[in-house]
Amino acid sequence: MSDPGSATPSVPERPKLAPGVRLHFDATRDAWMLLAPERVIEMEGPASEILQRCDGSRTIEQIIDELAVVYTADRAEIADDVTDMLAELVAKRMLVGA
Repeated sequence: MSDPGSATPSVPERPKLAPGVRLHFDATRDAWMLLAPERVIEMEGPASEILQRCDGSRTIEQIIDELAVVYTADRAEIADDVTDMLAELVAKRMLVGA
């Protein structure tokens, strides 16, 4: 088990979903779902927008720039939210680098 006080994992420069993980729109729930072996996570709010851009071709900077335009929001705030979310997914081994 990982130590809760351990350092936050770094986010890869060009993030993509790990092998066996996929983003799926569930029409029944009208929600985006992150599907992984033995895990299902419902993506709420901008989380699905972030993950749709994690295709291995975009850099984190490009993802942040795109989202700042889409949400007409402060880039620094978007950057913090994106890196926090992606670091959590890296720690869960659901996101890797291209």
